Amino acid sequence: MKLTLYFREYCSLCHQMLAELSPWRERHGFELEVVDVDADPALEARFNELVPVLMDGEAEICHWHLDVAKLAAHLGEIG
Repeated sequence: MKLTLYFREYCSLCHQMLAELSPWRERHGFELEVVDVDADPALEARFNELVPVLMDGEAEICHWHLDVAKLAAHLGEIG
């Protein structure tokens, strides 16, 4: 599975979500692509103030803060 984190380098929430995803990646083994929205005008227009946004393909898992319940459900965790 490959998830995408839409990100801004200067965004503290982005860095926080990236750090919080680390144990999830270790436990579930998914690939994480980090994409800087400021490098692509179309992505900047699409996500702008929503970053950070965690996506699986075109499906949004969460934005602004890591929603552990939604991520767990998406990854098929029970609990």
